[in-house]
Amino acid sequence: MKVLLVPNHTRADAIAGGRELESWLEGEGVSVAWAHDKRLFPARQTSAEGCDLVVSLGGDGTLLRAAKIVGYSEIPIVGISYGHLGFLTSAGPEDLIGTVAAALAGELHVSHRATLAITADFERADGSAYSLDSFALNDLAVSRSGQGSVVEFDISVSGHHIDRLRGDGFVVSTATGSTGYALAAGGPIVTPEFSGMVCVPIAPHTIMARGFLTSPSDVVEITMSPERPSKRHFIADGQPLGEEDVEGFEGMHVTIRRGPGDILLLDHSAQSFYQSVSRVFYGKTGGK
Repeated sequence: MKVLLVPNHTRADAIAGGRELESWLEGEGVSVAWAHDKRLFPARQTSAEGCDLVVSLGGDGTLLRAAKIVGYSEIPIVGISYGHLGFLTSAGPEDLIGTVAAALAGELHVSHRATLAITADFERADGSAYSLDSFALNDLAVSRSGQGSVVEFDISVSGHHIDRLRGDGFVVSTATGSTGYALAAGGPIVTPEFSGMVCVPIAPHTIMARGFLTSPSDVVEITMSPERPSKRHFIADGQPLGEEDVEGFEGMHVTIRRGPGDILLLDHSAQSFYQSVSRVFYGKTGGK
């Protein structure tokens, strides 16, 4: 059996927890690998291939990094919170060993989280073009640049044109991502069991534009309007796609569909999501 550790390398307590966990796992006869860090450990493991479990030690951002490493392979992930929010994590450092032991024993609840498969097509002013494929657990967002100009784009779903919008941008999220950027833009909190996509305009320049949900089989397309070639950003799980914020791009087209594999997120019960909603968004700490 092999476990991949994905820590927040900027937090000394997360690294110390990883060392403690590594010592315990090796004592149990479990092989341990550490995920690479581009600043500190660039030579370490960059994929979860051959692993039976991935342990994220940090906040939700660290878990998103672990999810990107896992991709569509459906290797289970358990999150230990060393961060500020911990909405996606299942336990704190005080329960580190017990939670990982339960995960290895198959005693934790498995939450299937839908993912996104993103294809971005870029066309430069000189006629050259290229495409990028990207993974996301939370969301894909198009947004205006810091220069203040609005973006204009067309939204289509499964070949049906919805509208041409102007505003600060647009978010396409999974149910998992519904509590992130999509929620900040006015979208709903969506149960993880929902496997379609949540589509929310960001500050649209019309009161008619509304968020909507898609079916799991739908395909969402965002096409930047050639009539308004302003600078803009395409961001998947907080990471920019390609060179889209660079001057000189004439066209961009992004296709978003449900990914071919889910993220298997381990937690203590099927009610963990609602307990986190109550804690994070309503300030409830326990009891009725």
